[in-house]
Amino acid sequence: MEDFNLHLTGDIHAVGVAHNLLSAFIDNSLSKGNPLDIDPYSISWRRVLDVSDRALRNIVIGLGGKADGVPRESGFDITVASEVMAILALTTGLKDIRKKLGKIVIGLNKSGKPVTAEDLKAAGAMTVLMKDALTPTLLQTLENTPALVHAGPFANIAHGNSSIIADHIGIKLGDFLITESGFGADIGAEKFMDIKCRYSGLKHDAVVLVATIRALKAHSGKFTIIAGRPLDPGLLQEDTDAVTKGCSNLVKQIENMRYFGVPVVVAINSFPTDTAKEVEIVKAAAKEAGAYDAVVSDHWMWGGDGATDLAEVVADASNQPSDFKFLYELNLPVKEKIEIIAKKIYGAKSVSYSPMANKQIAKFEESGFGDLPICMAKTHLSLSHNPALKGRPEGFEVPIREVRASVGAGFLYPLLGTMRTMPGLPSVPAGTNVDIDEDGKIVGLF
Repeated sequence: MEDFNLHLTGDIHAVGVAHNLLSAFIDNSLSKGNPLDIDPYSISWRRVLDVSDRALRNIVIGLGGKADGVPRESGFDITVASEVMAILALTTGLKDIRKKLGKIVIGLNKSGKPVTAEDLKAAGAMTVLMKDALTPTLLQTLENTPALVHAGPFANIAHGNSSIIADHIGIKLGDFLITESGFGADIGAEKFMDIKCRYSGLKHDAVVLVATIRALKAHSGKFTIIAGRPLDPGLLQEDTDAVTKGCSNLVKQIENMRYFGVPVVVAINSFPTDTAKEVEIVKAAAKEAGAYDAVVSDHWMWGGDGATDLAEVVADASNQPSDFKFLYELNLPVKEKIEIIAKKIYGAKSVSYSPMANKQIAKFEESGFGDLPICMAKTHLSLSHNPALKGRPEGFEVPIREVRASVGAGFLYPLLGTMRTMPGLPSVPAGTNVDIDEDGKIVGLF
């Protein structure tokens, strides 16, 4: 378990090194006479680090004198938010990743034209660093089922899906391929369909929407959950009213998945504290909302035997008629695509744009990037941009603070509200529980 969760094959390290190599090339070019005439104020390519560290979100680099570079404002993002990570997940092979890395736009020259990694002659070396990372990792479950692990773009900041390469391999090796879309279905699953499916050419036969009684209770708005602190005892006791209210979130997520024209199965990932009454409420709400079925899964306790019922229903659902379709067409204006996602998937009433976001969108469309799909960066704690709005919020306005272009990966990503690309640690970091015991075993990861 610790090998899976700590480092594994080093893909994240490769992404970080390739990303930061480009950062170094940018600042070296500035300090060596700026032959590409890069506008330092336009540079959007930051550095990355695989540690949540809020102190590095905004920094000044190049201090110390002429020999130490050109002073300018910059900052760090978390490595999984890197465009290089998104490219790894969305590439189809070595030649393709070389092409995509070359398309990365780091900023503009003083004439307002995009400057790319290819212009900086960094893409070749970046590809070499990423060469071995292109190979998915073959692991196995405790019951010897094969599992391909590849790429890790977070769904709240990137597109939240494993790699196209792994999917193309896996789909040829078994009767069914199950691929994960991270965080809420309003983020990972929407991006799976509108971004990943466009680039992979694959279409899914069914959606498995995972829900827990505990999470649905939290979406009632009755409880407060703070990372690092004990759960409210009420979440562990029967509360049919809270489950009923929280099901509004599940109903909306089912509606969201049905926009794409495929059958939806709700997997109720059970906890020992769940009661029969609570489970029946969820099943009824799911079916009324249009789910093909809703099934309790006890795989956490019984392994494969605990997921047999779910597997049979998913197999049945995947054989049902479907009519897969995207949420929007790529040739629509950028703002129209953003507003389709915000209104249809999140339930927003309207969308507002900061002056900076308006300028960025106009510039991207002028530069020929307007036909790219949209990768919204937002909280996973709410259907809205606001983590405090639980259940199924309505009538809210989505504020677009900033819009960035991941041209190499092939999408534009708006930042909603206070969403950040470098997380901070909670008051009690999870790492405080991690240690080595007397027998030399790692403890405290979970």
